[in-house]
Amino acid sequence: MRIVSGIQPTGQLHLGNYLGAIRNWVRMQDNLPSGGECLFFLADMHAISMPHDPAALRAGTLELAAALVACGIDPARSILFNQAQVPQHAELQWLLNGTARMGWLGRMTQFKDKSGKNREGASVALFTYPVLQAADVLLYQATHVPVGEDQKQHLELARDIAQKFNNDFASEDAPVFTLPDPIIPPAAARIMSLRDGSAKMSKSDPSDMSRINLTDAPDEVMKKVKKAKTDPEPLPGEKAGLADRPEALNLVTIYAALADSSVDTVLAEHAGQGFGAFKPKLGELLVEVLAPITTRFTQLLEDRAALDSVLSDGSAKARALAGPTLERTYQALGMVR
Repeated sequence: MRIVSGIQPTGQLHLGNYLGAIRNWVRMQDNLPSGGECLFFLADMHAISMPHDPAALRAGTLELAAALVACGIDPARSILFNQAQVPQHAELQWLLNGTARMGWLGRMTQFKDKSGKNREGASVALFTYPVLQAADVLLYQATHVPVGEDQKQHLELARDIAQKFNNDFASEDAPVFTLPDPIIPPAAARIMSLRDGSAKMSKSDPSDMSRINLTDAPDEVMKKVKKAKTDPEPLPGEKAGLADRPEALNLVTIYAALADSSVDTVLAEHAGQGFGAFKPKLGELLVEVLAPITTRFTQLLEDRAALDSVLSDGSAKARALAGPTLERTYQALGMVR
């Protein structure tokens, strides 16, 4: 079993990033069957498909590497690297561009969403980045790829590209690429803004009070929780009672995710309480879970040599794994090397 997954490097990581994605990676690593491998990469090549600030990309890549290690990704057990240090990703993408079809890419809903009404002004990279995503996983003969609802289509494309390439350039008993299967992670908690229960927690929100950052000190976490928007009603005994109370639902959801529990279980324990009693308990739980992560995260960010070493070592391992597949691809295509 070989799991491959990537995440775009964005700065100012917050609670939503941790509970929504990073924690699932840690659990995949920890629950991996004997003999299996996990490769986790920072998708800095994907990041340039949209307008970006080079300094912010560099800082965000290092910050995400620090966050992943602080949250529990162990470079001794998983291969952690960034794409830019493994040029085989871009190389294989170009080779696969000959197999991918315009019609396939034209059906990708994320291109339509991200390009909006200005498709003529969108970058070529935004149109072709699903081929890079295919290369990301096919390069390592991935057997499994964790996907959320928004990425299922891209994994299907990767399988289509692999199947067509194998049909066109390889024999049935010696395919070049493994067709990866999806892993549907347990439904991640959907963490909303502390100021607006209808909007996702986001680093782009102008109000820092809307989110819990991984760099927030314990007293800052408590302050944000106590000032989080709520309503005057007490907590009900079951989830149905929060149907029209998005801010209340958000705080209970955060508590349940941190406690590895369900919303209904949390409500059963705290039914009838007002937020004057519930918020301090939530704040204490947040501090308990996040304080060790924040401490390690801050230490790593201040030790650039250690971060460089983690990414350099991981990238060397990734390049070694990628080499044979890339060479077989060139050979299958009839290229002189």
